[in-house]
Amino acid sequence: MKKIYGLFFLLALVACQKKDKHQEVNELFQSDITLLIEKVAKLKYSVQSDSTEVQIQRQFREAHQSYKKVEMISEYYSPAVSKAINGPAIPEFEENDKVTVPPEGFQVIEEFVFPKYDKEHKKELLQELGILSANLARLEKVSKSNQLTDAHVFDAMRLEVYRIVTLGITGFDSPVVLNSLPEAVAALETIEKYYKVYVEDKPVSNSNQVLEILKKGQQYLKTNTNFNAFDRAYFIKEIANPLNKGLFKTRSELGIPLMKEQRGLKTTAQTLFDSRAFDPEAFSGFPDYQTTPEKIALGKKLFNDPVLSGNNTRSCASCHHADKAFTDGLERAVSLDGKSMLQRNTPTLNHIAFQRVFFDDSRVSYLEDQAIAVIKNENEMHGSLEKSALVLQKDANYVRDFKKAFPKGTINEFEIKNALASYIRSLSQYDSKFDAYMQNKENFTADEKAGFNLFAGKAKCATCHFIPLTNGTVPPNFDRSESEILGVPNKSKKLDGDLGKFVITQAAIHKHSFKTPTIRNITLTAPYMHNGVYNTLEEVIDFYNEGGGLGLGFDVPNQTLPEDKLNLSELEKKQLIAFMRTLTDKKYLK
Repeated sequence: MKKIYGLFFLLALVACQKKDKHQEVNELFQSDITLLIEKVAKLKYSVQSDSTEVQIQRQFREAHQSYKKVEMISEYYSPAVSKAINGPAIPEFEENDKVTVPPEGFQVIEEFVFPKYDKEHKKELLQELGILSANLARLEKVSKSNQLTDAHVFDAMRLEVYRIVTLGITGFDSPVVLNSLPEAVAALETIEKYYKVYVEDKPVSNSNQVLEILKKGQQYLKTNTNFNAFDRAYFIKEIANPLNKGLFKTRSELGIPLMKEQRGLKTTAQTLFDSRAFDPEAFSGFPDYQTTPEKIALGKKLFNDPVLSGNNTRSCASCHHADKAFTDGLERAVSLDGKSMLQRNTPTLNHIAFQRVFFDDSRVSYLEDQAIAVIKNENEMHGSLEKSALVLQKDANYVRDFKKAFPKGTINEFEIKNALASYIRSLSQYDSKFDAYMQNKENFTADEKAGFNLFAGKAKCATCHFIPLTNGTVPPNFDRSESEILGVPNKSKKLDGDLGKFVITQAAIHKHSFKTPTIRNITLTAPYMHNGVYNTLEEVIDFYNEGGGLGLGFDVPNQTLPEDKLNLSELEKKQLIAFMRTLTDKKYLK
């Protein structure tokens, strides 16, 4: 009898010592960090010992692919450290401290090693490798305090698939060597490794299906290695989307809860391309900004009423025409005095709710503040919300409408701007052929599909106009919106004199910097660029094809757009436009 009790005690002890699934994942993650540190050390040694260019380039590829094995958890728990390890090779201005921080990490090192390694830069390269090694040591240290849970692991897996789709296969973080496809293999292998931890000893109805998709994805990436020819449409529709749906189902069967927080990309979205996958409310910032049908109706009424302008002659709709995707079709809008032109082109209001900053120079962070800035601008509306509120308080219909939208029944500056912003947020609901295609509801023509593959590949459009939003809001967290320096010309074919974001920050790296807008409904929003310099999409594509301002011979030392020519054929240019036409919301096609 004592032996039997002893056996039960031993089994109970073993059961108690059995690791939780997320603990197993954390151990695998720690092991991969160690491997990454070793890979970078080997690369550093090769540079120190003057190994051949071929050896150094091979070891860089191996090290960066090794980073892809830690990326999923590293980006999830330590985004700041991850950015230092693998962020864009572009300086960044820290607005709080008013200092410009130089870039560091793999993408900086990549530019030293590819396309050719020059030993004259050995000292600088070793310095960058030293910084990278220090940041990896930092990652190793901070990762030991990660509080993993099963919910966090599944959330991180889901986001990593989104990262592969939006930043991986597009070449965003391998801009010179274009090693994105092998790196995507490493990312999928890691997802597979973590996924197996959860299904190896538990009955899950779709586990075999998910594992098959993961193998299919890896094999497809290994077989189709030509970056420019890679069929991204196929990969997303046949591998990435089914994989995300499979992970969602497995999580549900295992009883692992969804994350409860409100995000730009909803935690309930099973793919990036789900209908209503993005939550405009999560971009608005404050609970009292919440959109309601009553606020939308009131906002639309105010949007079309000249009562908000100083001379009662101009409404928001005067420059934002609904039939032109809320643009005006002009190079630049006419000033309130009717004699001059505004400084910049009128932007579309469709889908702008899915951004973290507004105006071309990124000077405000919320739609409410954008509304105020336009109304108060002496060249645009020259109005006063305080005065408008007094006028509206005397209008019985508006008093009734405000009371419906705001139960307190007051009419003040906040309520006016919040109603306007609520209406604008309501304009952010995707309904294009592209969305239907990604949801398997419609088919693309051969040219439309080729155009998408160019957009997300050879033409490099998606490295700034991130899919599916096609604006500068960075996936997969969608928590910041980027600006770019393109070197846009003026009508005289000289560098445009508008300094953009520099006027706000006074940071040299922001000279000629402008927010990356959405290109949804782009066929309706000509003319193009912040100054309306181009009338056709063909002209825009030619500009990018030449390498932007640098390609045109302008002095733009801080240009963020690569100056290398894209070498697009005439057919490829037409295919790009064919794809961009699929971004038109169906309400405009009726």
